[in-house]
This record gives sequence, C-alpha cells and structure tokens, in this order.
Amino acid sequence: MMGARGRPWLALAALLLLGSSLGGCATMSTPQREDAERIANSARSTQVDCTAADACALASPLHDLADRALAESTSKSPRHYVVLLDKGPDALLARVHLIRSARRSIDLQTYIFDEDDSAQLVLDELQAAAFRGVKVRLLLDQLSALEKVSTLAALSGLHANFELRLYNPVLDRARLSTPMYVVASACCWRTLNRRMHSKLLLVDDAIGITGGRNYQDDYFDWDASYNFRDRDLLIVGPVAGDMAKNFAAFWNSPRSVQAERLGDVAHYLRTHGVPPPPHQPYTKPGRVRALLADVEDTAVIRDRFVTPALAVSGVQFIADLPAKHRDSATDEYQAPASNVLQQLIASAQDEVLLQTPYLVLSKPAQRVFRALHRQPDPPRVLISTNSLASTDAFIAYAISYKYKRRYLRDFGFEIHEFKPFPEDAPFELGPTGADLGEVDASAPAPERRPTRLERRLAERGLHSDPGGESSMLGSLLGSSGSLPVRLKRAGIRMGLHAKSMVVDGRVGVVGTHNFDPRSDNYNTESAVVIADPAFAQLLAASIRRDMEPGNAWVIGRRDPSPVLPGIEFTLARISERMPIFDLWPVKYATSYEFVPGPGCTPPPSPFAADFRHCHKPVGDFPEVDLGLKWLGVRVFTAFGSGLAPIL
Repeated sequence: MMGARGRPWLALAALLLLGSSLGGCATMSTPQREDAERIANSARSTQVDCTAADACALASPLHDLADRALAESTSKSPRHYVVLLDKGPDALLARVHLIRSARRSIDLQTYIFDEDDSAQLVLDELQAAAFRGVKVRLLLDQLSALEKVSTLAALSGLHANFELRLYNPVLDRARLSTPMYVVASACCWRTLNRRMHSKLLLVDDAIGITGGRNYQDDYFDWDASYNFRDRDLLIVGPVAGDMAKNFAAFWNSPRSVQAERLGDVAHYLRTHGVPPPPHQPYTKPGRVRALLADVEDTAVIRDRFVTPALAVSGVQFIADLPAKHRDSATDEYQAPASNVLQQLIASAQDEVLLQTPYLVLSKPAQRVFRALHRQPDPPRVLISTNSLASTDAFIAYAISYKYKRRYLRDFGFEIHEFKPFPEDAPFELGPTGADLGEVDASAPAPERRPTRLERRLAERGLHSDPGGESSMLGSLLGSSGSLPVRLKRAGIRMGLHAKSMVVDGRVGVVGTHNFDPRSDNYNTESAVVIADPAFAQLLAASIRRDMEPGNAWVIGRRDPSPVLPGIEFTLARISERMPIFDLWPVKYATSYEFVPGPGCTPPPSPFAADFRHCHKPVGDFPEVDLGLKWLGVRVFTAFGSGLAPIL
C-alpha cells in the first residue's frame, strides 16, 4: 500500500492533524522525558508486605504438577502436562489463581488489555503480587493497551517490583485517539501495522498459559451482549523455559518502551505526578467475589485443572521474535509460527481440522491447500470459522465470502460457520459466568461503564441502538470493521476467536495464529504444537463440538441456475478472479441448515451426493437483519480484496 510520500496531500493533512492533536507531547525534550522518568522512579514503592521466601504465595496443586513434570523429565524425554481451557470463566480463574500462587515472577504478554471487570481483576492481582515481593513484568501492544493515560502513569510509578512496557509505540504515544490513528496511518503505515499479537502468562518460569484470549470481558463470558468462543492451553514442563526465552526477547527488544518514556504518559507525569494505584468499581462485584472464592478453593482448582491434566510428549513452542518487525524488507527472517504450521498442513495424509475466526488465507497458505487438494487421494479439510452473524469483523467475512467458490472447488474445504446463538457451546451462565441480572444490590451501585460495543461506537461519534440502524452504520463506517452486525433476534451472542488445528488425529495446535496474511506478515504469533494422539483427539473433539449442526451452518454449493447455468458460473468465476472488482451478485455457495432424517446420521459432507437430502438452504447470511449490512458486505466483496493482506 502506498505510503504518505506518494500522497502529498495526505502527508500535508497528516502534518496538520499531527500538530493539532499531539500538542506539547510531540516536542518533549530529552531532559523533560528524563524528568518524567525520575518522577515515576521516585514514586515507586519499595515496601514488601511479605518476608517469606515464597512471597506468601497461595499454595497451588498446579505448582505441584509443574514440579512433577520436571521430576519426570529427562533431556531426551521431556514430560509435560496440559489442560485445554475451553470455558471462559475457567480461563480467568486459572489466571488469577496462578498470579496468587506466584513465588518469584510473573510475565504477562498480550495484545489487548482493557479496563473492564476481568482486566481490572487481573490488574488488581498483579499489583498485589508486586507488593508481596513478586517481580511482575507486563508487556502490552500499544494499539490495544490500557484505555487511560492516567492508568499507565499510575502503573509506571507503582512499585519497584512492577514494570510496564508498550510494544512498538507509534507517534511517541501510549494511546492513539482517532485523529492520531489517521495520522499514524498516513505517515507510519508500516510501523502501525507491526503488532505484537503474541499472548502469554508465565508464572515462575514454570507454568504457562497461551492461546487466543486477551484481557477483556468478552473473552471470559463476562460481556452482556457479545462473547468469544475461545481456547487457551495451560501447560507445565520444560517448554516453559522456551516461553521464558521468547518473552525475554520481546521484553528486551528496543521496540518495547517503558510507559513513562512515551510522550503522553511523560506529559501526564510532569503535569499531575503519579496518580493513585488504578482501580474502579466492578460493575458485577458479586461475580468477582464468586470467582475469587474459587481461586482459593484447592478442591476446585484440583478438579478443574489438575485432574483433567493430560500427560503428553512431543511438545514444541513455536513463536515469532521481534525480528519479524525488521526495518529493512531485505533482512532475512523466517517467521517460525507461519512456517511450522504450513509445513504441518502440507504433511497431512488423512485430515486437517482447522479453526480460525477469520477465513482470509495468505497466499502461502492458499498454495499449501491447493497442492493438498490436487493430490490423487487428498486429505479431508474441515474448517470451523465465523458466520456473518457471529463475526466481530464483517470486512474480513466479506473478503472470505468473495472466495467461497475457491475454498470449495480449489481447496476442497468443508466449511462450518459458527452460529451466533449455538445450541451447545462452552458458554457459562451463573455466579462466575455471564450474568443476565442487575448489578449486585448488596454493593454500592457503581456508575455503569459502557459496553465494548458502545465504546467503539462512541469513538466514531455514534451511539448504540440495537433496534435501529446506528450499529450497522458503525460497522459499515468503522475503520476496522470490528463491530458485530445486527441480528433478527436479541440475546447474548457468541463469535469464534479460537485458533487451533489438528492434523491426521496425531498433532494438535493451540495458539494465536489466525492462518491469515496478518499473521504471516505483520503480527508476531505463537503456538504450542503437541505431537501426541491423545491430545490431538481431545482438541479435535473440542473443535468438532463447534461444528455440530446445532452450533454451525455448513457451506455448500448453491443449486445451479435453471437458465444458462454454465454462463452464470463462468461470469461468477471471472468476477471473482478480477483483482479489485467482484460485481457478480450471485455466489457459488450458500449456507445450509441440517435437517435430521433417515440416513442423515452423521450429517453428510457438502460434497456428498445426499447432502441436500439432509440439509436445506437458509441463505447467504442466516440470522442477520441485513438492512444496510447487505450493502456493506457487497461493497467489501466487490472492492475490498486489496484489504486482504492487512485483515
């Protein structure tokens, strides 16, 4: 994509916006910056509330499991124990428990860290750990770091045991407003696109959690309107050492900058000093209390995370390094996450089971799948992904929609698109899950914080109106297209965010890689690859659950047109192959709903002769109240293919 140098008018606009939006922060001198750093350093507490050797850590059966894994390991035969974290509240419970059980160190690396209930809870626990003597390092990607500059300023001066860095900041800022984002897009597009999508929680260099979840309510079933179906992996064993090395590479990278050295945080510190430790009232304090009760219940922790732990072999942690964001395009760097996953897919003999929220394949991935399909006896390829009704990124879906013919005919994909209201998904209601009731009457009523959707709309000058057109317009006009579409019925909907794969029932992968161009070229990614049939089967069962007829629609070929079907097919194919325009309105494929009946158990493949006997077509976008959204999808289907590399 052309930079600002090729667009002088845009560069001029960027300079004008830069001058009006950055103010004094942009011209902060080195002495001023050092003064801000001195203010933060001098404010950091050195008080430690515990003098015990283990920093008064919570006794944890997970640490016992980690010790057991190391005791059973040899250099030639390492032993690991793993637990799939499919349920959102359990994923949060495991994190908080591990933070409380930390004896020496906590390293947390993530893409998104919000300031809602779940993120605030984790932040509270990290602060408490620092005060009891644990070394805490928090590494956040700049684009989706904590919402308020005051929070970043408070954390920068919190405690000598607490360190905060932001990865790859643009415009010398910790936070980018919408005008600044426009400026960054115009002047620094390449830098802006280089994001740290890697995610890791590592405690005492012994117990790790990695996977798709960020730190935001909708990753833990705590959002009131939209939650992600996601997956993490809790792992203990020698591979934790590889995780520690990878985190250290990011932490020590020149791209990881102390928060107090960035212009807006430094300006805040020099103007206001270090504010009190950040905390705002929970919107659902009863839910927080219920989860914290489980945190210290050894029986609960043992039942949910130790008893189901699976002993595995063949464990590998594949992770990109900051070198992926090299300054020169001529520098050689092979992204291990993408390369290993593509090699794994290419090795398939029988079946590839792939789950990704955004089915926008990179060109190398397309070449791998095309080559697989051309084999004399190609492996079966089953895809679990989002429907338009469930996705939080409708532009990505629109691009995927454009290439459905290619996915079915050229790659042989059997695509199952997740429903927004699945019949059977690991979604939790109750004391520690989604709560449909009011804020606790027993606690002081806090001011209601806006939902994730409302915040995103507000950033664009819109308001949330589930019954009107504003949410659709917000999706249509939003810069990232990251708003859910309006549906025909109300309720807490779900969308896929898990990134997992199983090859031939022998190798399982859980990580952050979306198998898309961004993951290949722009984002740093990580994953755990486990060549163990028992684990692969466990993971496959989890993915197949999301593909069950009650949880997903299946994509199949549309019935041929009764009038000149060959001409229609040819025109559609020519339209799809055009590099920018795709104006033919009738697509090759559409969505089908399973219809139980004789001979339909199990449901046949969309390529089977009896597929239509067991399925009925339900349209291209089932459950969606189209309205203007149809126009948005068609616009991005027709003209948005150029966006595919950055989606």
